[in-house]
Amino acid sequence: MVTDAERAEHAARLRGLLYLACPDAPAPAITATAEAIVEHAEETPQNPVLQAAQLGQPIYAAAQLNLSGADLTGADLSGADLHGADLTDTNLTDTNLHGANLTRANLHGANLHGADLTRAYLNGAYLHGAYLIRADLTGADLTGADLHGANLHGAYLFRADLHGANLHGADLTGAYLSGAYLIRADLHGANLHGADLIRADLSGANLTNTDLANADLTNANLMGAQFTSGVNMHLPAGATWGSRTRWPDDLASVVAERSDEVSPGVYRVRGGQNPDRSTVGM
Repeated sequence: MVTDAERAEHAARLRGLLYLACPDAPAPAITATAEAIVEHAEETPQNPVLQAAQLGQPIYAAAQLNLSGADLTGADLSGADLHGADLTDTNLTDTNLHGANLTRANLHGANLHGADLTRAYLNGAYLHGAYLIRADLTGADLTGADLHGANLHGAYLFRADLHGANLHGADLTGAYLSGAYLIRADLHGANLHGADLIRADLSGANLTNTDLANADLTNANLMGAQFTSGVNMHLPAGATWGSRTRWPDDLASVVAERSDEVSPGVYRVRGGQNPDRSTVGM
């Protein structure tokens, strides 16, 4: 006797297989075909599944593709159109999603461990609690994406666009964010332990209560960034900041003495150990 849970798992796997076999099929046809097969899973097939005939019909963009719970491990989905798709709890481990369109897709709880998302479009995507451990997001568009509580441990985000992204409580331990755009991003309570943020743009970003132990912010843009109650932060050599930048309490009293004004209202932290302001210009 097939249980409801087993039937749901079977349907999810079939949706994944059908999408891989017929990537241009209409979304309703994939769902309907999978459900029809599962409905008669305990019977000996007598006739073709009628719903399968719809797989060859012209695709229309209005329908949402349902791949929730599907297993797409290691699949080649480079350049795939998954705009607005439901990928809740989908297994995308080591999947090739290079250049894929995942705009406003629902990836809640999806497993993207080691996935190739270089230059993928994830703007407005919902990635709450998603697993992106060691995923490659080089040059990806994550503007306005919701990554609340996502696991980005060791993820590669070189020059990724995270403008306005929600990274509240995200785990970015050891993540590579060199040159990333984090303008007005919400990193409240995020873990940036050992993260590489060299030349990252954090202007206007919220890093309240963020753990910055061993994080490298060399030459980062910190104009208007909020580090209130941040912990384990060191003065970042070469970083620029302004009057609206809010430093942790243990740095607020010394940062001005260790920075130079490079243009009206713009300051840059000097490098080296215990720099002396008397040497400026020498």
